[in-house]
Amino acid sequence: MRYLTSIIVATATTIIAGAALAGEADVVGVRMTERGGTYQFSVTVRHADAGWDHYADKWDVVAPDGTVIDTRVLAHPHDNEQPFTRSLGGVRIPADMPKVRVRAHDKVHGYGGAEMEIDMKTGEARPAGGQS
Repeated sequence: MRYLTSIIVATATTIIAGAALAGEADVVGVRMTERGGTYQFSVTVRHADAGWDHYADKWDVVAPDGTVIDTRVLAHPHDNEQPFTRSLGGVRIPADMPKVRVRAHDKVHGYGGAEMEIDMKTGEARPAGGQS
């Protein structure tokens, strides 16, 4: 019985450690295009997805004050597709907003990975907050 308990504990520890190694979800690229008064964002996310319990599950377009403008939900893990790009159209951004940020979220760590900032006049995307 003690042997079986050791195997169960070792297996659980390995699973938990593997999930922790996946780290935070990073936004590594953003392409923004205007379409008839709204915007389409094509966002590239990198995350070491580790199955259904630990994967990048969404990304957000965020105003400078932290308000979430829109969210693209990611419905499944991308274990074998890294990095991956998904798009979201019909995003409404006020004309006087000079920039937005794009951030990613994963099921274990939440937010915290690399973000990108987009200049709304030029469409240029660069790492947010001095990240490189």
